[in-house]
Amino acid sequence: MSAVYLFVLLASIGCMVLLDRRFALFFWRDARRAGLVLAAGVLFFVLWDLSGIGLGIFYRGETDFMTGIVVAPELPVEELFFLAFLSYLTMVLLTGTDALLRARAVRR
Repeated sequence: MSAVYLFVLLASIGCMVLLDRRFALFFWRDARRAGLVLAAGVLFFVLWDLSGIGLGIFYRGETDFMTGIVVAPELPVEELFFLAFLSYLTMVLLTGTDALLRARAVRR
């Protein structure tokens, strides 16, 4: 048991925060709205995971890189951080792409 995977996820989230701050893409554009969108995304995916677990589709993989802490049967704590990262990454990519396309349109 270790926390390698959790630390990698936290480092990845930290890098997303730096990108977001540098280019004011998501939280630095509108923190209140970003918080609501991120919470909705994480909630959706947690419910999705719980449904899959309940139906016997999803299960927790065993690895030495995870802490072994579970927040629900078959739902490791790392999954919550992964879902937060996934939702945050999606919104940063979406807002970053929008910013790039707008800047490109202005140059034309």
